[in-house]
Amino acid sequence: MAEKLSRRKLLRKGTQALVAGGVSVYAASAAEELVAESALPSMPKGIDYYEKLGVSTFINAAGTYTILTASTMPPEVQAAVALAAKKPVHLMELHQAAGNYLAGKLRCGGALVTSGAAAALTLGTAACMTLGNKDAIASIPTDVTGLKNEVIVQKSHRYEYDHAMRNCGVKVIEVETMEQYENAFTEKTVMTNFFNAVEAPISREDWIRIAHKHGVPCFNDAAADVPPISNLWNYTQMGFDLVAFSGGKGMRGPQCTGLLLGRKDLIEVARLNNSPNSNAVGRGLKVAKEEIIGMVAAVDWFLAQDDAAMEFEFRKRANRIADHLKKSLLWKRECLFLLSPITFHTFWLRTIRLASKQRATKSCERCVKVSRASKSIPALEELLRVQDSPAGKTLSSLAYGCFNRGRPDRG
Repeated sequence: MAEKLSRRKLLRKGTQALVAGGVSVYAASAAEELVAESALPSMPKGIDYYEKLGVSTFINAAGTYTILTASTMPPEVQAAVALAAKKPVHLMELHQAAGNYLAGKLRCGGALVTSGAAAALTLGTAACMTLGNKDAIASIPTDVTGLKNEVIVQKSHRYEYDHAMRNCGVKVIEVETMEQYENAFTEKTVMTNFFNAVEAPISREDWIRIAHKHGVPCFNDAAADVPPISNLWNYTQMGFDLVAFSGGKGMRGPQCTGLLLGRKDLIEVARLNNSPNSNAVGRGLKVAKEEIIGMVAAVDWFLAQDDAAMEFEFRKRANRIADHLKKSLLWKRECLFLLSPITFHTFWLRTIRLASKQRATKSCERCVKVSRASKSIPALEELLRVQDSPAGKTLSSLAYGCFNRGRPDRG
């Protein structure tokens, strides 16, 4: 009976056959490839699959939220991704080389390209749990026997991304005061997590100092916190052992990328917990070669920018939109503005006043989509209730749906 081949056996036998074929076969193949490449026509023009699939595009006036597909990649990053797609490489070698390069650029001990900031939080937690115990990589999250599995977090820093840590089998310990923080450390404490975007009673410096006094590593979730550019090394140099950034927000890399930066030993263990290692909690957090290269290219691009120049450009774009809206409410059907809760109240108040003044109520009907994040819709209803004008009545139909249910400061 014919031998049943597993995927790995098939690959191994295929590799042996290639070696047996000798250099002459490779040389002939390479020559044929060169001839074929020289005969290739110019690259075909890309098909607009958004249009083909009937998916609407819009002007993003809210921010780099995941649900709004974050940033757009600069031409340099798009070119690097397209070039990387043309050639296969060994994924582990690429991960290692990219990590070494990024660690040097970003002034930290180690770096790992991840499939987003939430993935970085999962892998960082797994690294802290399995440091010095490779056998534990295969056992978490279902078997944490003998492992430290408690993560201390400030109450104001509890968020949906706690799940990224709980994926590793940890228990979150909540504290509010310095005294509670001091007393929360036990023989089971494996890590502390600090949510960088939200101020809390315990400062970053005190958070780090107390944790390190107990020999516990500190994680900082700084997903959306660049620019400024210097934040890419500020927090590791402050003393955080691991820091996570989103690759597809301020750095304008591929949306499904992120960075895990920090201590070299922890980054190495995070890599062991990551894809393409099969029996690991991060196996599903795969990062493709195109995304790794895109993230590296985005970091290079971002480091070449200037904070003041970026802010000037952002303000110029915002002012251009604002100036246009002041002149006319005859917005095009294709322009769909998605507003975060931060800008919600001011926007609606100004829009209602402007619409009432110009009596351009009919043209407002198809121009705006707003988020139904917490407190937004009640505020809108209250605002519209006091508007006894055609404009106010027309604007009541503009709240179409729920786009951003996440926290506005994380996305």
